[in-house]
Amino acid sequence: MKVFLADGRILRYWSSATTGPVVLVFHGCPDTRRVAMTGDAAAHEVGVRLLAFNRPGYGSSTPTDSTHTTVARDAAELLDLWGIQRVAVLGMSVGGPYAAAFAATFPDRATSLALVAAPSMPDDAPDGTVEESMARMRPEFLAWRARIDPDDEDDEALAARFLAELPEADAALLTPYGADLVGGLAWEALVEPEGYLRDAALLTRPWDFDVADVRCPATVWVGEDDAKAMAASSWWTDRLPQAALEVAPGTTHLATLLTQWPEILRRLGTGTG
Repeated sequence: MKVFLADGRILRYWSSATTGPVVLVFHGCPDTRRVAMTGDAAAHEVGVRLLAFNRPGYGSSTPTDSTHTTVARDAAELLDLWGIQRVAVLGMSVGGPYAAAFAATFPDRATSLALVAAPSMPDDAPDGTVEESMARMRPEFLAWRARIDPDDEDDEALAARFLAELPEADAALLTPYGADLVGGLAWEALVEPEGYLRDAALLTRPWDFDVADVRCPATVWVGEDDAKAMAASSWWTDRLPQAALEVAPGTTHLATLLTQWPEILRRLGTGTG
């Protein structure tokens, strides 16, 4: 499904066919709104409604010179179009800073926050602009994209190549969702380079919001075997005014979300962090 924003840009989104409090999901990288589909059964179980959208440059969401805060404003406009005032917010991996940006920019609209395997903000910015960083990353990204070949119309083959790039434990958990979901995710994540490249470039420099402005209860979820997220977890808990840490034993990066969906949604749905 898609909507047209006030400036004419397309925003592609997905919503679960459930009722209850809305959980706004910010996807990772390379990832898309489709990662929220893996939580559909948990949304039915817990009684919440998932709402996720592709950031600019992913799939058919129109590319633009986005930042964490402009994406937060896109999310707020999507909620306005739906007539939704308050939501719980979930950010997966690179989506974590975007989720935090929404909670910081719209503190009256965020009831609770879940940061799943989220990276921390770097101390220093590289030389040059975001666009120059994107240009430096482009050749390596395009070579990797060519190996995945998202233009292949064979969903099973595309899904297999994409899954082969993931840690084995993550791939094993994502595989049962089928070639349609995984192949569609790979296509939306990689068909255009702008979404991935801008996410990667923004991640390497200070963010355009203050994490300390988040006022809602928050939980930082990390997998015990996800070394980068474990290292970043204290950065988040030190800066968020109301933050708890949950460590999933023996769990890798994407697996932290895929194995913890029900508990994450229960906490978000009650607004207790």
